[in-house]
Amino acid sequence: MTTAIHLCTPDDAEQLLDLMARCHAEIGLKRDDAQRRAATLPLLDGAPQGAAYLFGPRRAPTGYMIVSFGWSIAAGGMDAMLDELYVRPGVRRRGIAAEVLIAIASALRDGGIKALHVASVADPAIQALYARAGFCADSTVLMTRRF
Repeated sequence: MTTAIHLCTPDDAEQLLDLMARCHAEIGLKRDDAQRRAATLPLLDGAPQGAAYLFGPRRAPTGYMIVSFGWSIAAGGMDAMLDELYVRPGVRRRGIAAEVLIAIASALRDGGIKALHVASVADPAIQALYARAGFCADSTVLMTRRF
């Protein structure tokens, strides 16, 4: 593995929140800085519901990943959902995302996670990325009710 990955702590908040703002602007997710901060800081303080990772050089990360944790009878225990994955536009299509997904999946498996899920948009390039990282479509359809 060539891409450095590290688990975020409160010291990483500003770098992570900056990348998140870029990601959200790119995909049209309507969240302001205060909302992002409120949703993210508990993860950096060790909340058991999820984890945030930065990857690339520590001083100038190339991207981030957010994973949330849950429990699944079907999976046989604790599972995880890839909530967000972002790679800076200037370094995309170099295999960084697939490399990071494979490494994080391996670390989660070694930590006892039974399954890692991802909800994908209907974009062939994004679906191909997930397939390269070992994800496969199953018969489920993610449906959401927002509150």
